[in-house]
Amino acid sequence: MAPPRSQDLVFTLYGDYLLGRDRPVWVGSLILLLGRLGMSAPATRTALSRMTARGWLVATRRGGRGYYGLSPRGRRLLEEGRQRIYHPPRLTAWDGAWHLVAYSIPETRRGLRDSLRAKLAWLGCGALNNGLWITPHDVRVEVAEFARRLKVTRNVEVFRAEHLGFSSVEQLVAQCWDLAEVNANYRRFIDRWAPQLSHCGRCRHAGSEVARGRQARPCTSPEGCFERRFELVHAYRAFPASDPFLPADLLPKGWLGDRAAELFERYHAVLSEPAESFIQEVCAAGDG
Repeated sequence: MAPPRSQDLVFTLYGDYLLGRDRPVWVGSLILLLGRLGMSAPATRTALSRMTARGWLVATRRGGRGYYGLSPRGRRLLEEGRQRIYHPPRLTAWDGAWHLVAYSIPETRRGLRDSLRAKLAWLGCGALNNGLWITPHDVRVEVAEFARRLKVTRNVEVFRAEHLGFSSVEQLVAQCWDLAEVNANYRRFIDRWAPQLSHCGRCRHAGSEVARGRQARPCTSPEGCFERRFELVHAYRAFPASDPFLPADLLPKGWLGDRAAELFERYHAVLSEPAESFIQEVCAAGDG
């Protein structure tokens, strides 16, 4: 697996730890936090400057110090990502209806067309062909909002339809989504992180609390918990972009998505209190 880009690390830091802050963060605090994740001070400053130039962050100065906060665009992106990570769409009962998104955007507007495709993939839609995407979820509100933002509303239509043939449902799903690859990635995630959660459950603070389903304190330092939770979130954040969150009727046997989600939620909860205390301590140094 390729190492994460500097910008990806900054996005994860803001999305998981700093999204709820009502004030920008001192650059010195960001350098310290990202330094614990392997980013040098020059790399951090470069990433922050580039993300500011691209409209994701807003740079300010106060008392001779530089600060970085999320722009409205950056906040919207991270709030959407957080919603999909922690509260993904779930269909407890599927009525068999498909929601179709059809578009026709000319080659001269390729950039807008690529943006729309990326958004549809993020929403869990699968490409039936070049201009027709499908999903069991009702995505008309999200598609309408994004189409308005791109000013392509006249080029996009949304339908609700019944599949009458001629492929089987299994063939239709296989054509639109690579669930085998997603499930293999879930397996790798579980194999990596389940032993670490089990280790936390055996620490002197936890006893058997994790096994009983309750939160437990991990046995490492607050800064270690920060690093570990960061790595956990950074590893898991790829799934909302690849898992279409299909209803159980459409999933293959041996699907591991729910098991991976439960592992993520439990381990995240175990690490959160000490990790958050470390973040608050570091950020407080620049809040004065």
